[in-house]
Amino acid sequence: MRSQIVAAGARFVIVIVMLAGVPGAAHAGENVVRRWNSAALEAVRRSTLGPPAVARALAIVHTCMYDAWAASDPIAVGVQYHVKDPSAGAEEHKARAVSYAAYRALLNLFPAQAPLFDGVMAELGLDPLDQSDPDSVRGVAAAQAGLDAREFDGANQGGKYADHTGYVPVNPADVLLDPNRWQPLTGANGTVQRFALPHWGLVAPFALHAPDQFRPPPPASYPHGLYTKQALAVAQMSARLGDREKAMAGYWADGPRTETPPGHWSLLAQFVSERDAHTMEQDVKLFFALANSLMDASIAAWDAKRHYDSPRPVTTIHFLLGGRPIHAWAGPYQGTQLISGDRWQSYLPTPPFAEYVSGHSTFSAAAAEILRSFTGSDAFGAQVTIEPGSSPIEPGVVPAAAVTLAWRTFSEAADEAGLSRRYGGIHFEDGDLMGRRMGRQIGRLVWQTAQSYFDGTAQVP
Repeated sequence: MRSQIVAAGARFVIVIVMLAGVPGAAHAGENVVRRWNSAALEAVRRSTLGPPAVARALAIVHTCMYDAWAASDPIAVGVQYHVKDPSAGAEEHKARAVSYAAYRALLNLFPAQAPLFDGVMAELGLDPLDQSDPDSVRGVAAAQAGLDAREFDGANQGGKYADHTGYVPVNPADVLLDPNRWQPLTGANGTVQRFALPHWGLVAPFALHAPDQFRPPPPASYPHGLYTKQALAVAQMSARLGDREKAMAGYWADGPRTETPPGHWSLLAQFVSERDAHTMEQDVKLFFALANSLMDASIAAWDAKRHYDSPRPVTTIHFLLGGRPIHAWAGPYQGTQLISGDRWQSYLPTPPFAEYVSGHSTFSAAAAEILRSFTGSDAFGAQVTIEPGSSPIEPGVVPAAAVTLAWRTFSEAADEAGLSRRYGGIHFEDGDLMGRRMGRQIGRLVWQTAQSYFDGTAQVP
C-alpha cells in the first residue's frame, strides 16, 4: 500500500508507504470525516494560528462532528448536544448531519476560508444554507452547541487569541537578569519575540481535571550542575549534526504555513484511516479522541511553559559559553566550525515561548497513545523519504542524498518527533522526555474519557 501526502508550504514531498510485514487494507473511499479533516488542515495552512490554537480548532470541529453523529446513534452520547433522533440512523443521514456540523464549526474558526468550505459542500452536493431537513438542522444545532460551549473557554478567540493575563517576561531581549527564566530573542529585522499564548493553560480542557494535573517536576536551574550539563549536551549535538539529523529536524518542524504539530498527527491519522479502511463511524470516533488529546496536550504543555518560564538552549549556551571557543553548527551552508559560544544558534528557528516542556513531545506522545489505543496495536508501519536538497533550512544542499525515516510503531514516531527538537537545538533532553511522559498520561486519560461517550456512560447534563 502506498499513500502520498503533500504538505503545503513544505519544500519536499512526503511519501508514506507500508513497511513489509505490517498488514494493511485496500484503499477505502474517502468518507466525509476525512474530507472535512483535510479541509480543516488546509485552512490551518492558510492561517497564522499557532499549535495550541490549531489543536483547539481541530478539537472543536471534530467534537461538533461527533455530536452530530451521536445524536442519531442508539448508544453514544454527545459532549454538548444531547437531542436524540434515532430515526436518522441511516449512514447517509448521519453523513449529512456531520457535514453541516463541520461546515458551521469551520466557518466560525476560519471565517476567511469560507470559499474553501463552500467548495467542499458543493463537492458533497449540499447547500450550506439549507435547513429544510432534519439532517441539516441536527448538524447545525450540534455545531452551535459546541461553539457556544467554547465561546468563553479561556482561549480568547474573539480577541484573536490575545493574552488576557498580563504576562511580561522577566528578562528583556538585551539583558539576561535571570538565567533560569525565558528571554525573548531579537530577530534580524530588530523584532523582539513575544511569548505566544501565555494564557493557554487557562483554556477549558476536555478530559483534564486541571491544567497542572500531570505537570512535571521543575527543570534544572542555575547554578546546579545539571543546568550546565544539559546546555553542553545541546551544543555537542549541534556539532554532530549530519544529514539524517537535519532531515529529521526539518520533517517534524511543522512551522508557519504548515499543518503545525497537531495537524501533522491529524494528517498521519488520515493515513491510518486509509490503511485500515475505516468507516465513517470509526473516523468520527478516532478524530474526536485524537483532536481532544491534542487540545488537552496543548493546555498542559503551555501550563508548564508558563509556570516554569524556562530559558531556551540559545539563552543558556550564550550565558554559560559566551566568549569560549566551541565546536558547533555555524549556520546555513557553513557546517560545523570552531566558533565563539555567543555565536551559537539553533538549527531550527527558536520559537517564541518557554522551553519546558516540549510541545512537540507532548502532542506526539498523546497522539500516539490515542492511535495505539484506537487500533489496538502500536503498529504504524510507515516511512517518509526526504528528497535531496529539500531542506527548509539549507535548500539545494541538504540532504545530499535521499534520507528515509521509518517507524514501525506509533511510539517510535512520537519519540522521533521529540528527539527532532533536540537536533533542532530548541529543547533540552528533560524538556523532551518530560513532555513525552506527560503526553502519554494525557492520551490515556482522553481515551478513557472518549470511550465513556462512545458507550453512553459519560455523565452529561
